[in-house]
Amino acid sequence: MDKVNELKEKGNTALNAEKFDEAIAAYTEAIALDAKNHVLYSNRSAAYSKAGRFKEALEDAEKTISLNPSWPKGYSRKGVAAAGLRDYMQALEAYNEGLKYDPHNAILLQGCQEFTASVLNMMRSRTDIPMDVDPQSGTSSFERKSQPSKAYEPPKPAEPRVEDMSEDERKKYFAKKEKELGNAAYKKKDFETALIHYNAAIEHDPTDITFHNNIAAVYFERKEYEECIKQCEKGIEVGRENRADFKLIAKSLARIGNTYRKLENYKQAKFYYEKAMSEHRTPEIKTSLSEVEAKIKEEERRAYIDPAKAEEEKEKGNEYFKKGDYSSAVKHYSEAIKRNPDDPKLYSNRAACYTKLAAFDLGLKDCDTCIKLDEKFIKGYIRKGKILQGMQQTSKASTAYQKALELDPNNAEAIDGYRQCSMNFQRNPQEVLKNAMSDPEIQQILKDPAMRMILEQMQNDPNAVKEHLQNPAIADKIMKLLESGIIQIH
Repeated sequence: MDKVNELKEKGNTALNAEKFDEAIAAYTEAIALDAKNHVLYSNRSAAYSKAGRFKEALEDAEKTISLNPSWPKGYSRKGVAAAGLRDYMQALEAYNEGLKYDPHNAILLQGCQEFTASVLNMMRSRTDIPMDVDPQSGTSSFERKSQPSKAYEPPKPAEPRVEDMSEDERKKYFAKKEKELGNAAYKKKDFETALIHYNAAIEHDPTDITFHNNIAAVYFERKEYEECIKQCEKGIEVGRENRADFKLIAKSLARIGNTYRKLENYKQAKFYYEKAMSEHRTPEIKTSLSEVEAKIKEEERRAYIDPAKAEEEKEKGNEYFKKGDYSSAVKHYSEAIKRNPDDPKLYSNRAACYTKLAAFDLGLKDCDTCIKLDEKFIKGYIRKGKILQGMQQTSKASTAYQKALELDPNNAEAIDGYRQCSMNFQRNPQEVLKNAMSDPEIQQILKDPAMRMILEQMQNDPNAVKEHLQNPAIADKIMKLLESGIIQIH
């Protein structure tokens, strides 16, 4: 039912703003979820009447009455709709039928009175002018009769009689009038006048949170953010004391959040958005909360940047790399990257670690990042070539080395890598194996029973390679086998 209420409120807001099509759409969507809710049909009937669609308004009014025959407003809706269709007898019958359920209903009484007066006026306007009155020049009695009469306009809802009100009702009535004047001024951007009327509304009725919310909206538009927050806080206090609708409380809290967001105090904005969500969840507040959370995260990331500490972490990473402790080296390079995320050398160093750990996908990602940061960073292309070689993607590796050679045609690592790729293009797997087996170092590795057991385990369980690569001695042997083409990791 929360969705139904949300759609109803959306329709009410649109109706008050004279956006009749939006109001009709919102009420229609709500009716689809709750087809037995007579209030929804009544509200849509009002929207149809305002839009001049009296046939649909009449249908909704009759549906309202069928769902709740004793509810007077259904009959007033029917009266307005019938009058709009010029079915005056049906309109009068509707008003009189409603009065059976509520004989003192001001709207129904006023509807009857205004309807009767309108009919009498029409009758008088159609009678001949008495003989003792001079006719207007150039217009005969017949011509006046033949001129079309002005279309009947449905009577406006009756204004309640102030003298019949209680003291409390009178205060609320005048407060409402001041608020309406304030709203009209607000729409015209006449904020000074709007404030005068909203404050007058509070003098009449200090128990309504809405007036404080409206004043806060004025201050927000005028960028007087401190005053906006004070009014919202006062409104919340008034709302709590008088058990205001939780949606109004949420509106005040969300506006405080919006204000802190304008002040770029995102943590405070988040705090108040979360409080607003605890009162009433709306898509708008949820979106605002997500946006400020992203802002906070970015602020924290930027605040963490410190090139000096990044350099310290890089040196620690270098030390562990030299010791063959590649996992520890990765941790320090990662910390260095957080401290200085725009330094391509840090990504290159971490890519070297990932290569040693056979985490080729992560290493490749780091190479692409450092190249993106500095397209002329030759080490990035060389690292990328080595990783692609390890992944047996010779063509792509060759392209990476070519990029490096475009930057430095004499770079020994790039020349050697490119040469190896060219040779591999011309060799078949049998030749690769034959050449590798002629290498004494490869022979020694493959004769080692422990290594043969590790290789067998890796074949049965590819994830086992990560565990073995933690041992620097084993990692070096595996890398040697990779480079020779004996084993492949995909």
